[in-house]
Amino acid sequence: MATVRVLVVEDSPTVREHLVATLRADPTIEVIAAADNGKQAVELCRTLRPDVVTMDMMLPEMSGLAATEYIMAFCPTPILIVSSSVNRGELFKTYEALSAGALDVLEKPSGNEAPGVWEDTFRATVKLIARIKVITHPRGRLAPLRESTGSSAIVPPQLGSRCRVIAIGASTGGPGAIVEILRSLPADFELPILFVLHINVMFGTAFAEWLDGQSAHRVAYATDGEPFTNAAGRVLMAPPDWHLVVRDGKLRINHDPERHSCRPSVDVLFESVAREFGPSATGILLTGMGRDGASGLLEMRRAGAFTVAQDQTTSVVYGMPQQAVALNAAARVLPLGEIGPLMTTLWRGGGAVKEPAA
Repeated sequence: MATVRVLVVEDSPTVREHLVATLRADPTIEVIAAADNGKQAVELCRTLRPDVVTMDMMLPEMSGLAATEYIMAFCPTPILIVSSSVNRGELFKTYEALSAGALDVLEKPSGNEAPGVWEDTFRATVKLIARIKVITHPRGRLAPLRESTGSSAIVPPQLGSRCRVIAIGASTGGPGAIVEILRSLPADFELPILFVLHINVMFGTAFAEWLDGQSAHRVAYATDGEPFTNAAGRVLMAPPDWHLVVRDGKLRINHDPERHSCRPSVDVLFESVAREFGPSATGILLTGMGRDGASGLLEMRRAGAFTVAQDQTTSVVYGMPQQAVALNAAARVLPLGEIGPLMTTLWRGGGAVKEPAA
């Protein structure tokens, strides 16, 4: 088995020593260096080219966010954020790092965990993300996009079922993807968007508030029993650790069992949208690890909805979209930059996008 080469970035000597010792307890992991500030982390990443970087957010000289942005722009490397930051401002920095290309976030050990549990999770997560081939992710990608110009993937709408709702699901790489989509939409975009993102419960508490400030579009966590009619022109997210569904004209959140080890689950949302809206819905499955959302997207397509999967080239992780493509659940496979313009076409045209010819 190939050794996973890790760069540990942590300013606290005590925590840094624990992280290094935890990783070195696994013979398939090699800690090639440790850094106590962001500037040093960038230099070591460029010279040593590790397989994984574990990154603290609160660092001297150069913050963890700035280091993440630089690494993902100039020497793309899988980054695992290891943080204990839970106040609003520090959580926002974590979301920024995720949108800049960091793959996942893990809470630092509190000391209250059962012996070995956190350490096993840490090592497993490091080895998991080491297998992901990351893409160059300069912050410029998150600037407002121009309208699509003449792409053959965007087709004029046809008369028929009017699109009433867009359901979107994402996991790894999702924060950056949804920001890019929302920034590409007109400010007066009126179609309701229902959104499921896989994110750690502790770190997800303020994500909707952060996303609300990233574009002109209002974002909030859905509340149980809210009439669907209230969703017009808004992005409503599944709260962390709660499924989001639409039933009988109302948004519902529930704590039903996990699907694919996920709660919220994209499949759960997509299946409810297929039942509630049928051909008057659009489903979009974005970058993510695993297979959540693939079968739900297929249910939407079978119900007559228009369905889209993000393509491999622009996906941080081509897992969930790939599973959807394998099931023939996606009517179209599009690069991320074409998805917002497609949504605009649906809204402005007031109709349904044509399925491609067989």
